[in-house]
Amino acid sequence: MGKETGPNPADRGKRGVKRLLLTDRRGVPLGVVIDGANRNDHLLMQQTLAAIPVRRPKPTRRRPQPLCLDKGFDYDEPRALAEAFGFTLHLRRRGEEAWAKRHARAKARRWVVERTHSWLNRFRSILIRWAKKPANYLALLHFACGLITRRHVLPG
Repeated sequence: MGKETGPNPADRGKRGVKRLLLTDRRGVPLGVVIDGANRNDHLLMQQTLAAIPVRRPKPTRRRPQPLCLDKGFDYDEPRALAEAFGFTLHLRRRGEEAWAKRHARAKARRWVVERTHSWLNRFRSILIRWAKKPANYLALLHFACGLITRRHVLPG
């Protein structure tokens, strides 16, 4: 494999790629970043937020911009980054998710991103990274994100 890969801790140390994805509430991709599979998610948060290609509207009190994260981002740096980028943070603390599953108070919001990852996995060259150069793989990801966005904007 090429650059931007690393030993995947979940797959016997084989080299793999991690992709972080930022979506809107409908699952339309807004920004995507790749790096080695051994990198922690919270270390790539700034790159992911900066990868949004369009200018965001300013958040207001009437129209806040929520950012939903899982417990892998439960560190001080992601909290400061969310505030710096103007997002209202929704973050599960460690251990809180298991409690919420038992008591079923609120529905998880991350399924939207997981669904978009599933849509991306339907593209064969993205599911298994065949491209050696990270720029080529990222270009394929951007192309697939563009197709997903087009399907949402122009259904049918």
